[in-house]
Amino acid sequence: MAQEPRDETPDLVRRRILVGGGATVIGGVAASYMPRLAAAQGTDTIRIGLPTKTYWPTIVAETAQRQKLFEKEGIRAELTIYRSGAEGFEALAAGAAEMILNSSSSVAAGLNKGVNARCVANGANGYYGWYLVVKTDSPIKDVKELASKKVGITSAGSGSDICARWTIADRKLEFTRVPLGGGGLVPNLLTGNIDATVLYSPLTYKVMDEKVARPLVDYGEAIPAHSNSAWIAGDKIIQERPQVVQKALNAIYGGLAFLVADGNRAAAVKLIAEIDEIPEAIAARELDGNIKHLSRTGEMQLDWMERALDMGRLIGMSDLAPAKDMFITQFKPVPTAV
Repeated sequence: MAQEPRDETPDLVRRRILVGGGATVIGGVAASYMPRLAAAQGTDTIRIGLPTKTYWPTIVAETAQRQKLFEKEGIRAELTIYRSGAEGFEALAAGAAEMILNSSSSVAAGLNKGVNARCVANGANGYYGWYLVVKTDSPIKDVKELASKKVGITSAGSGSDICARWTIADRKLEFTRVPLGGGGLVPNLLTGNIDATVLYSPLTYKVMDEKVARPLVDYGEAIPAHSNSAWIAGDKIIQERPQVVQKALNAIYGGLAFLVADGNRAAAVKLIAEIDEIPEAIAARELDGNIKHLSRTGEMQLDWMERALDMGRLIGMSDLAPAKDMFITQFKPVPTAV
């Protein structure tokens, strides 16, 4: 099932998708393999890193690919699917990717470590589709009853950890955060090894539709608006090939525009189901509960970035660059029409 981005250990196998080409499986670490590949690429090619397969950035980017939106912009986009946002950020730092989707706060952490990159377009202002859940038959009815209990997260520093720590701070209680990896959250909840868990879409919709879990907190509603994710580009491509960055963003936001258009609903649900390998009923929930809430303009604001840093500090991030240095506003996505 879906694995939550931002916490998985690096995988040495990548799925590379070439727009206008096919999908192949390749071996080798991104930092060592991809720079060699770059030498053969033209100036109209951009290498885009996606944090994991079953996550909204991949849905949006693959939709742009299938609708030939990168081609319509006159560029070639190479999409590489990683196993976490952290791994994608490592690829950006190594020069193996030129644009990625990752947590906005990662840019502030990277800048003070010599990773020169900026948020160029906002991804989302909330954890849409993310919930704190318990088993359907759990006696726990209120978050306060989780005091001194065990709550599952994927790993320390992950998006699920941010949500868990926010719950502790907001509800003024203490519980034990148990790292279980993406694949261990639901099984450990159902066997009673943990009392609750933080889950992300579309897994949340699956367990709730199957009535094996019920929600206590809807993080998309509860956590104050902030830029929790962004499309991030390296300073090198921003300075040397800004037109390619602009065209790539146009195509990406064109893919999003196709998915959220009411007239495309049936096709969008089918695409999401195919890409995420989930039933269409759950794909429809993913569309309505998550994708339709994504930023459609890429707009970024200083206060959203400042709150993103506050969320990062909850999980122990330190030595962060100022919020004003995290993002630039020179790129205004103009969604490519299908």
